[in-house]
Amino acid sequence: MKRTLILSALALSLATTAAAQRPTTLTPGVLKIGMEGTYAPFTFKDEKGQLVGFDVDIAKAVAARLGLKPEFVLTEWSGILAGLQARKYDVIVNQVGITAERQKAIGFSNAYAYSSPQIIVRKNATTAFKNLADLKGKRVGVGLGSNFEQQLRGAGGINVVTYPGAPEYLSDLISGRIDAAFNDRLLVGYLIKKDGLPVKGAGVIGAAEPVGIAFRKDNTSLKTAIDRALLQIKANGTYAKISRQWFGQDVSKP
Repeated sequence: MKRTLILSALALSLATTAAAQRPTTLTPGVLKIGMEGTYAPFTFKDEKGQLVGFDVDIAKAVAARLGLKPEFVLTEWSGILAGLQARKYDVIVNQVGITAERQKAIGFSNAYAYSSPQIIVRKNATTAFKNLADLKGKRVGVGLGSNFEQQLRGAGGINVVTYPGAPEYLSDLISGRIDAAFNDRLLVGYLIKKDGLPVKGAGVIGAAEPVGIAFRKDNTSLKTAIDRALLQIKANGTYAKISRQWFGQDVSKP
């Protein structure tokens, strides 16, 4: 009887300690995660309607390490950062590039992946776009509010056409309504290999860029906990397994 009481007390103590170590979230015991749900292979719905992708798996793994239940909140990219500030979710796990401008308003975890921007063209395209200068005077599709949009506008002379997400501008690219698109190199490789879309990668622009898990700047306990969780899933092999599944390589380094 005494042993049972001791074990029960120990279990209660461990549960209390674990709860105390959990970061502050909008709903106790839950990690609300903002993402698009239309951005393969990072976050999208499969043929069964299930939310899947690299970022989905990373988010689930991090939530598990935090002892929190993941709850996904889908929203268009154009409003995803505003949704975070409006407290619709605790974090964004959606290939959010870590930039100096964004760091003025929101907090970031340490980088959990790296990739480079790449120009995308139709498979039968004969014009070679090797750099942004080659795109001047061309209609180029890109996600509204993305780093990629900022890069295109910063180059000058490009007719930038914005869309809610990748499916819309890839559709226009394939049909010939735009001359090129601009997105993540990892996305291009996945689309060609997995979905057989009639597109191909052209020029890779610049060095590999870091992406991180975004959260409100005032939630410092969440940053500490998430950075620790990312280290843990890398150390125990979970990250490598997820990365190889989606890309066949380790994308945690530049």
